[in-house]
Amino acid sequence: MKFTKMQGCGNDYVYVNGFTEKISQARKPELARRISDRHFGVGADGLIFINPTKEADFEMEMYNADGSRAEMCGNGIRCVGKYVYDKGLTDKEQIAVISAGRIKYLKLFVEGGESGCRGEVTGVRVNMGPPVLDPRRIPAAVKGGRVVNEPIRAGGREYRVTCVSMGNPHAVLFVRGVAGLKLDRIGPLFENHALFPERINTEFVEVIDRKTVLMRVWERGTGETLACGTGCCAAAVAGVLNDLTDDKITVKLLGGTLEIEWDRKSDLVYMTGPAALVFEGEIKA
Repeated sequence: MKFTKMQGCGNDYVYVNGFTEKISQARKPELARRISDRHFGVGADGLIFINPTKEADFEMEMYNADGSRAEMCGNGIRCVGKYVYDKGLTDKEQIAVISAGRIKYLKLFVEGGESGCRGEVTGVRVNMGPPVLDPRRIPAAVKGGRVVNEPIRAGGREYRVTCVSMGNPHAVLFVRGVAGLKLDRIGPLFENHALFPERINTEFVEVIDRKTVLMRVWERGTGETLACGTGCCAAAVAGVLNDLTDDKITVKLLGGTLEIEWDRKSDLVYMTGPAALVFEGEIKA
């Protein structure tokens, strides 16, 4: 099976062309676990198939490193945009990609296309759609309305969380000294908390000023990653809801920087960031 490894802000995935590579659905979870293993496989935060679909230009079929199915990945979908353009699967610089039944709209930034040469994608802006704040749709097992700065007990202490779905569930915590947090201990407490029936991605955010935050993330099914695009979107929404940040912010992550804007007039969240090729190869599927 031919594959391409790509990364956005260090959030790395293995990509497979579903137009040409035919893998049965039953085998995909095990394949994702094997390929994602950083010692015995290719090494990645997960596996993404790029498939044909009648509902959009392309389908993104995503699996976490533990083989569980994921609904959306902001860094992952930017790399889908780069893959399909750079490999000639599309000539369009604005495309629609469906993942888990939800369509996202991408604007591709192409460079180096002078003198009749085809350029390549260096960055992507994604319309991530409206944030979901209804706890029943996140899901979060709480009564009432929005979960904003709500207390939650984990590991014997109390934290304050704001819950947002960007197509996948997020719990955002505003903290101090984010660089020193022991996420390998704290992250699983939230991922597997009884409050979140489908597990949760957890963002630990330190506000520098109203336009800049530092963030680390614990992703369900994978662990700590260098970046999370949907998590950055959730953090931006949570920052506004808690009156800590402006509508447009820069999110600094371990693997790079993303620009996030919540256009509250249209209730749409936009994410802009890089997408890069790492290497290509073949593996026995």
